[in-house]
Amino acid sequence: MQFPIKNTPRWLVVVIDLFIAVLSLALAYLMRFDLHADRELIASEWSILSKSIGFYFVIKLGTYFLFRIHKRVVRHTSTIDIRILFFSNFLASLLFLIAGLIRFRFFDGYFLFPTTVLILEFMFSFTLMIAVRFAVKLIYLESVKNKHEEKKVLIYGAGISGLVTKRTIEKDTLSEYKIVAFIDDNKKLSGNILEGLKIFHTSKLEQLLDSEGIDLVILAIQEPDEEHQKKVVNLCFEKNVELRKVPTTKSWINGEFSTKQIKSIKIEDLLGRSVIRLDEAKIKEELTEKVVLVTGAAGSIGSGMVQQILKFNPQKVILLDNAESPMYDFVNELKSTNPFVPIEVVIGDIRQYDRMKRLFDCFRPSYILHAAAYKHVPLMEDNPSEAVLTNVKGTKNLVDLAVEFGVQKFVMVSTDKAVNPTNVMGASKRIAEIYAQNKNRLGKTKFITTRFGNVLGSNGSVIPLFKKQIEQGGPITVTDDRITRYFMTIPEACQLVLEASTIGEGGEIFVFDMGESVKIIDLAKKMIKLSGLEVGKDIEIKITGLRPGEKLYEELLSDGETTLPTHHPKILKAKVQETGEKEIAMIEELIRLFEEQENKRIVAKMKEIVPEFKSNNSIYEQLDK
Repeated sequence: MQFPIKNTPRWLVVVIDLFIAVLSLALAYLMRFDLHADRELIASEWSILSKSIGFYFVIKLGTYFLFRIHKRVVRHTSTIDIRILFFSNFLASLLFLIAGLIRFRFFDGYFLFPTTVLILEFMFSFTLMIAVRFAVKLIYLESVKNKHEEKKVLIYGAGISGLVTKRTIEKDTLSEYKIVAFIDDNKKLSGNILEGLKIFHTSKLEQLLDSEGIDLVILAIQEPDEEHQKKVVNLCFEKNVELRKVPTTKSWINGEFSTKQIKSIKIEDLLGRSVIRLDEAKIKEELTEKVVLVTGAAGSIGSGMVQQILKFNPQKVILLDNAESPMYDFVNELKSTNPFVPIEVVIGDIRQYDRMKRLFDCFRPSYILHAAAYKHVPLMEDNPSEAVLTNVKGTKNLVDLAVEFGVQKFVMVSTDKAVNPTNVMGASKRIAEIYAQNKNRLGKTKFITTRFGNVLGSNGSVIPLFKKQIEQGGPITVTDDRITRYFMTIPEACQLVLEASTIGEGGEIFVFDMGESVKIIDLAKKMIKLSGLEVGKDIEIKITGLRPGEKLYEELLSDGETTLPTHHPKILKAKVQETGEKEIAMIEELIRLFEEQENKRIVAKMKEIVPEFKSNNSIYEQLDK
């Protein structure tokens, strides 16, 4: 049946509603007479009713026009329309009752309608008007529904988000989805029916995928259990079933959700973990009305920390970076949401002592979050003097100035590559850690170090590289099929840095729980599948060999170190080996070696300062013999 394209004429809507009203009144009288009234009884009732019927039509029409029922589009009837119908019919019945009382009291001693008739008429009118509207809506939806081949869909999540997803899909006439069932982690919901669809436990997923020929699974849980979601995702990958997800409610446009917002799963969604619960009161106490300096503020971690810090009402946040264009973009992003954001932008280089001293003298920061660093392993392996100049001397400049100007806390963002380093970059960060820890002994500034692994989506990380290679048609390059890495999202890393900074009393190295390590080759395969492509057929994975200084496996603690728990389950405190003035003297000597530009002498001195630094797949391996 093809439904008319044009809306139903308004006069026809009024006529149909009046017909329903009259039918409802007749049914009410029949019910009152138990469906078998004789002619005499009907004639007696009609003699009273005939004097009221005109008033009945006037009141019904009046309430319809008062609530503009005839102007509401029938084919798109919603819960709002049901509410309007209820109040319209209720007001009409109330007016009949009031008018009946007036007639009984002041005129001929009769009511307009018997009370039982009024109650039954209201129930019949309201129910039939809803039924007709929903019948029209169903016919319309079926008539305009996309007749192309439909994708069989499972919705993962039988809560509010899952229900909204179901309704949105069914309402979209151009949708190619046919919802088969719900799956949910809650065993108590298993076997229940939700709006005509059965709910299955997630343990039945494989059976459903096979028996129903499911084409698509939509993740519609706002805060899923990571272990259950991981099983669902892995099974869908194994069965070549497409995965999509519903965005968070915050991103729904004007609070409304549409099928166009159902997006493909990104690898970040699979590697990210549950939301971190922060001690916000403690962080607020530390940062409110404070001047905070963030170095590397235009970078991935630096910019993420700035956004976190601004939530805690600092007096001012100093954004320091020497990357002009990224800083320009980031500042514009911040000011687009709040033109009066309390920031001060400083373009400068942490390696330039005089420039940094001027910054400290001008702004007098009480809190420093130091994220500026060179971090790319292969580049620093080829340029060790630059790793020393930025990661060691740059950090030393900031540490010395923090002590001189009485900074309250100095939080250094380090890396898991500083643990048993196999490359120049990791060793340079470990040396920076040593210098900051040593200066903590002075007791003027609390120096705190935080270590974590790879950050999802950060500049230069493996995921943007793989995305670019997939867009170009491949191949995806993986250095070794055994290589593994830890991953953490930018918000998670920034939140843990702030949390660690509040609990740190100075001298600690905090290690973050990075979860399980991920095989990079498995990561590449998942990204290919998420792109709707096949490994080996559409995109090739090419093994290129380990790069200079690259590890197969990252570590979070070095030899001789142990960890202690903190109040936060994802933050551990490392017990590190003590260092003294001997190491400080060697660091001073290392910085002076920059002038000579002799890479081997520089790396040899780094190995002297950090005895556990053993080069891997590098020309500097000969220095370890």
